[in-house]
Amino acid sequence: MSALAWIAVGSLTVWVWLLLGQGFFWRTDQRLPSGREPARWPSVAVVVPARDEAETLPLSLPSLLAQDYPGEAEVFLVDDCSGDGTGDLARSIARRCGGLPLTVLTPGEPERGWTGKLWALRHGMAAARERKPGFLLLTDADIAHGPDSLRALVVAAGPEEAGGFDLVSQMARLRVTSPWERLVVPAFVYFFGQLYPFRRVNSARSRTAAAAGGCVLLRTEAADRARLPESIRQAVIDDVSLARAVHRSGGRVWLGLADRVDSVRPYPGLPDLWRMVSRSAYAQLRHSPALLAGTVLGLALVYVAPPVTLVSGLLAGDTVAADAGGAAWSVMAGTYVPMLRYYRQSPLSAPLLPFTAVLYLLMTVDSAVLHHRGRGAAWKGRTYARPEAAPES
Repeated sequence: MSALAWIAVGSLTVWVWLLLGQGFFWRTDQRLPSGREPARWPSVAVVVPARDEAETLPLSLPSLLAQDYPGEAEVFLVDDCSGDGTGDLARSIARRCGGLPLTVLTPGEPERGWTGKLWALRHGMAAARERKPGFLLLTDADIAHGPDSLRALVVAAGPEEAGGFDLVSQMARLRVTSPWERLVVPAFVYFFGQLYPFRRVNSARSRTAAAAGGCVLLRTEAADRARLPESIRQAVIDDVSLARAVHRSGGRVWLGLADRVDSVRPYPGLPDLWRMVSRSAYAQLRHSPALLAGTVLGLALVYVAPPVTLVSGLLAGDTVAADAGGAAWSVMAGTYVPMLRYYRQSPLSAPLLPFTAVLYLLMTVDSAVLHHRGRGAAWKGRTYARPEAAPES
């Protein structure tokens, strides 16, 4: 066989393995588990880190304040040095909407060794712990919840004595309105599921742990056992780090797709989406040039090679390369269709996944370049270029 054919066959082999051996990552059936309502509902403290969120709060905060929850619940919003009046706006919304009690905290700039979000969570969780809640709901300021969201999360967690989950996380449905959002966002969740297959995360026998930071229900006792958030205070990818900390301390983790938990943050253009991905892509690779090189080669083999070998094989009369490349592209597109349907997008756009993968490859390379220029994971005016090792507590 020609070198082109070997590349095509190699890509097809990888796709057959991904289809059958990577925890069925492409399926979208991992939804919030149902259960029996408790006889006595545990108290819940909702912690919302917020930095310059005046645009999104009117869409998200009322949904938290209006939660239909039978037990005690209150909201702690941590105004992380906002310059747009986030804290005052939150108080105004609470006065107008009523509902759950709201406390606004202003902890000031983070100490050295902390990322901004985790610094905000530290103060919000500390204030919440004074109420001795059974659960903490950690949710981002751009996430809108259905009125029964909190109730459903607590039911899904179940009682601890019956082997319930210590962490229940839902991947919020991201916005897909603009053309770029429709092209990039479903692939973002698809790639996340490929890295952290939800079925594998949810298996009690698996070592894989992950969470989606927009919506995390955390048992307070589990947070204490895992020393959260202090034990992960420098994490840029804080949601996955949090889930791993819970898992390492003996907790059970569940992760799935959401039906009525939605992100209201707009990403209208490619630059907005580019910043979202590039700020943490190289951190995902542990800032390793070797892992970056392997990722580039892997993405090229898995996503770029199928259409290239199909077209090149047809032009060169290489039947093996064309057939294997076409089969690999077909498997790739087929695994992408369920995610497109979840996002209510046309399955006809599935063959465009190689183009989207090239964009993600470029975003990852850009993330590495920014890191080595000292600009690192930049977000809302803060940069975490080379965080120092966290001292042991």
